[in-house]
Amino acid sequence: MPPILALCICLVLMAALLRWDPAKEPGVSRALWISLIWLVIMASRLPSQWFGGIQGYTAGSLSEGNSFDRIVYLILIVLAFAVLRARSFSPLQFIRSNRFLSAFLVFALLSVLWSDFPFIAFKRWFRDLGIYLAVLVALTDPRGLVAGVHWVFRRLCYFLIPLSILLIKYFPDLAKEYDHWTGRGYFVGVTTSKNMLGVLCLVSGLFFFWDVLHRWHDRANRQTKQIILVDLVFIGMTLWLIGKVDSKTSSVCLVLGCIVVALAHTQLVQRRPNLLAVLIPVGIGFYLLLQFGFGVDIIAVVTEALGRSPDLTGRTNIWNVVLSAGTSVLLGAGYESFWLGDRLLWVWERAGPVNQAHNGYLELYLNLGALGLALLMGFLLASYGKIARTFKASPSLGSLGLAMWAVLLFYNFTEAAFRGQLIWVAFLLVAIAVPDASERLTRATHSPGENRVPPSGATGEKRSLTRPIRYPARHVRRDIT
Repeated sequence: MPPILALCICLVLMAALLRWDPAKEPGVSRALWISLIWLVIMASRLPSQWFGGIQGYTAGSLSEGNSFDRIVYLILIVLAFAVLRARSFSPLQFIRSNRFLSAFLVFALLSVLWSDFPFIAFKRWFRDLGIYLAVLVALTDPRGLVAGVHWVFRRLCYFLIPLSILLIKYFPDLAKEYDHWTGRGYFVGVTTSKNMLGVLCLVSGLFFFWDVLHRWHDRANRQTKQIILVDLVFIGMTLWLIGKVDSKTSSVCLVLGCIVVALAHTQLVQRRPNLLAVLIPVGIGFYLLLQFGFGVDIIAVVTEALGRSPDLTGRTNIWNVVLSAGTSVLLGAGYESFWLGDRLLWVWERAGPVNQAHNGYLELYLNLGALGLALLMGFLLASYGKIARTFKASPSLGSLGLAMWAVLLFYNFTEAAFRGQLIWVAFLLVAIAVPDASERLTRATHSPGENRVPPSGATGEKRSLTRPIRYPARHVRRDIT
């Protein structure tokens, strides 16, 4: 089939799916397109890369950035701010509901003061602030938290999964990158690296697997049957893509996430929801005990079993080099400032042309030191408590949050994904506590799309999850600024 014809057919099918999507949520706000556009950028390519090609891999490109990208980001930030203001969003209540996350963001802003590149650090902080604004736009959708999150996840996959397959099959020159060390080619689809495509497949596979199990009990319903069929088609496309990309980390994390979701839907866990909520941190604690208490290198064992070198394809050498770079133990180099200037060139001389530590915890330590890492750990622990409470009230809904939490923690052992990556943004969508919505979230026991209304005259009751939210009045591309 000619590539242009394949492109036309793909676009027509995508438009038809969006128009007649059986899972379409009625009444969702058009403002959700702000969240969706931001996630599409995070999950694929920068606007300038879509229109002008991939930028060169140079130290200068990491600090200079692109004016077109900055304009797009600024427009999205202004629009998101305007939407939240129109919804009477209360920043003070958000801070009270997310103390560790708020403290982390404030500390990251203060780190601009000790960065060697304060202007660049501030630009990056301001740009990344847009991520949280875009997430809040989805979480405060008038149709309800679940409807907003569900809409964003589903349409993100509707756009990027078919386009990735199309590029790989009919436009391979646009869908392939080459390893800087070995020269080996990898398919990247609509993204700029195989790891990014792996993360896209990870989020897509986990979401659609969760949605199938979430709706399975109602499969006799005609509309539900159609939704499940669409889900299964996208699961098949996702598995084909993840096989093409050969991302071991994403593959392992996808299996882990699906196991958590599957366990959450078993009758045993449904009867005792605390069992799974306790099992996950116990499993992580057992791993840490083996890894650091008894010296059993679990990661090396797994990677060897998967056909990878025990040094994690050179990652251990990168870790040793960056730890010897001499940054402040307590404060770090400043927000997103480690991979800049002479320090970057120093690392490149010893570890090759890399721009991340391939470990999320180490990456955060390099930029924000032990204090920044402690604040993030506080947010992760607090968010787990919120997700666990959601799971006890609504196991089906909470299972997605538990899976995302477990996947995020394990993924960051071999990749850096605590900023500007799809998996981080996807986690924020299920982890951030929204004022006046978090309590309703724990009472949501119905599927997306239902709109339960409290009995007439009822007082003091929590509103349904899908009721309107009302607040009290009053590789390289990710480091481009």
